[in-house]
Amino acid sequence: MKFTLVYVFFILIVLTESCNRRKERLLVTSTADKRELITIAERLTILKTGSFTKVSVINPWQGANNVSQDYYLLKRGSEIPVGVDSSMVIFVPLRKIVCMSTTHVAMISALGEESSISGVSGTGYIYSDTLIKNVEKGLIEDVGYEASLNNELILKISPDLIMMYGIGSESVSYVSKINELGIKVIFNADYLETDPLGKAEWIKLFGALYCKESEADSIFNSEAAVYNQLKTYISKSITFRPKVLLGLPYKDTWYVSPGNSYISKLISDAGGDYIWKNTISSISMPYGMENVYLGALTADYWLNIGSVKTKDEITAVDLRLSELPCFRKDNLYNNINRIKVNGGNDYWETGTVYPHLSLKDLASILHPELFIDSKLFFYRKVY
Repeated sequence: MKFTLVYVFFILIVLTESCNRRKERLLVTSTADKRELITIAERLTILKTGSFTKVSVINPWQGANNVSQDYYLLKRGSEIPVGVDSSMVIFVPLRKIVCMSTTHVAMISALGEESSISGVSGTGYIYSDTLIKNVEKGLIEDVGYEASLNNELILKISPDLIMMYGIGSESVSYVSKINELGIKVIFNADYLETDPLGKAEWIKLFGALYCKESEADSIFNSEAAVYNQLKTYISKSITFRPKVLLGLPYKDTWYVSPGNSYISKLISDAGGDYIWKNTISSISMPYGMENVYLGALTADYWLNIGSVKTKDEITAVDLRLSELPCFRKDNLYNNINRIKVNGGNDYWETGTVYPHLSLKDLASILHPELFIDSKLFFYRKVY
């Protein structure tokens, strides 16, 4: 009897080991011919394999550290590979999506998949005429915002995916509630990218979600070529870099974009000298009005001035701002040239997919001699 029990136990061990080896073989097979699709973006990796695509979003919200969220994209009708967490599987191509940012809708539109957008957070902030018409027709619903998402409406829409963006770790709690509804969520951290082309490269995520990888690659590669050509031309042509001030104070606090930010890189590539270029932070830095004012006295140009359209709106915030040299010289420009009545701004849609348009605008402002007779696209002068 003892011999029989030992023998049975031995057989069970052999079978278990054999099963484990089979799982390992399946995983190795499924990850054969691996190909990484991302080249510049720092918060996204897309690993293309023979049987699925693994998407990893790295540190997906402000202040996140050593956080990686993995998702597995499988073609519809495919079996889930052994060893892959089924709760993190998303079947593609997507048929319906809910977007929590207009940046997301711009990338989907660039791929010609507007019809899949069934919900948006803040439909009033959409710039695209096509999508505005879809809102008016009831084809796109406003699902609300993070803390006040309309879960009943989301259930009614029944999307394949909600594209979320997280401002802080509290966003995880919103996602948990959505997951309880049986709806998949992907965090999108494109707004945290520090390189304009790194941000634009997130179109490859949508390419993977819609099985349009080649189209996404083509859009990005073409944009990268144009952007880098412009950047090189500017760098070789300029002899000085004018100093640049950004933003506007709010209740005596000036939230300063750090030197390792997206806009700081754009300014540098456009031949500017951002006055806070030597700062490093993962979030906007709150400074006192007096501290920023001293630095602002050296600025030659003032850009991205909140939502203001006139100089009077600036002095209404603080009369001292009228004493800044850039204010007196009328070197004030804001990115509000393409904006809808409700506030939809194309700078955050088209400008995200095609950053060379913003680069050319900024270079035209800072170095008008480089682009004679060129009209500004996103920016306009503040009078």
